[in-house]
Amino acid sequence: MLGIIGGSGLGQALGALGGTPTEVETPFGRPSGPILLTTLEGTKVALLARHGEGHVHNPTQVPSRANIFALKTLGVTHVLASAAVGSLHEDVRPRELVIPDQVIDKTYRRPGTFFEELAVHVEFAVPFCPTLRTLLLALPSSVKVHPRGTYVCMEGPQFSTRAESELHRGWGADLIGMTLMPEAKLAREAELCYAAVCLPTDYDCWRPTPDDLDKHALLREILGNLQAATAAALALLRLAVPAVKALAETPCHCQSALAQAIWTDRARIPAEVKQRLLPLLRHSLES
Repeated sequence: MLGIIGGSGLGQALGALGGTPTEVETPFGRPSGPILLTTLEGTKVALLARHGEGHVHNPTQVPSRANIFALKTLGVTHVLASAAVGSLHEDVRPRELVIPDQVIDKTYRRPGTFFEELAVHVEFAVPFCPTLRTLLLALPSSVKVHPRGTYVCMEGPQFSTRAESELHRGWGADLIGMTLMPEAKLAREAELCYAAVCLPTDYDCWRPTPDDLDKHALLREILGNLQAATAAALALLRLAVPAVKALAETPCHCQSALAQAIWTDRARIPAEVKQRLLPLLRHSLES
C-alpha cells in the first residue's frame, strides 16, 4: 500500500480526495489525524495530513512517530511525502518542484527514534529511497522538477534569520524546511521506502524582497506560489500511484533496513518491548 503524507497545502488537498477516515492508536500516541483510506488510480492509498485537519500541529508538535507507526500498522510499504520549502538558490524557483536526495538535520526537540529501549543503528547515508526517487523523476510534469537537492530541516517554528539563511547557502544546501526530519529517519527504521516532493514557495530571507512589495502582498505571493506548487505536486503524485503499485514485488534495501541494525542481543529485548514494537520488529525477529 502507498502512503501519502501531505504537508502545508497538500495536506488540505488530500482531504478533498475523500476516503474512509481510520483512527489508529499507537504506542506513541495518536497520529496527526484520521488516516483516509481510499483508492486512487485503482490502487489502495493511505492519506495523512501531517499537520492535522485545520493545520493544528506546528512542525515541532507533529507526532511523527505515531504517524509512521500508524502507516506501517495499516500495511503501508511506500511513502511519498510533500513539504513546502524555501529555496536557497536562484535557479530553484517558486512553483517548481524538487525531489531531494540529501538532508541536513538541525532539529533538536523531536523524538527521533522508535527504539529508545534498545540499540538500533540504521544506515542513513542515502536518506531518501533511490527506487522511489527514480520513479518520481521518470514521470511527466507540467512544471520543472529538479532531480536532486539538499534539504536543511530546521526546528522552527520561527523562520530563519538572514545570517542562518546565508550559512545554509554556504553549506551548499538547496532547500530549507521544518518537517521532513525525523519523519524520514523513522520511515527508514520502519523499513518503509520513503521519498519527498518539495514545493518551493519563496527564496527564504537571503534574497531581499522588492522594496515596493509590502508584507501583505508578499504573503499573498507566497500563498499563490504554494497553491500552484500544490497543484503540480498533486498531479505528479496521481501519476506516481499506479507506478508505485508496479514496485510491489521489487526488492529495495529500505525494506530490510533493520537486518544489520539491531545491535542489542535479541534475548535481552524485553518481551513487552517486542510486543509493543511488533509491527516494526516482526520481520527482524523472525529472520
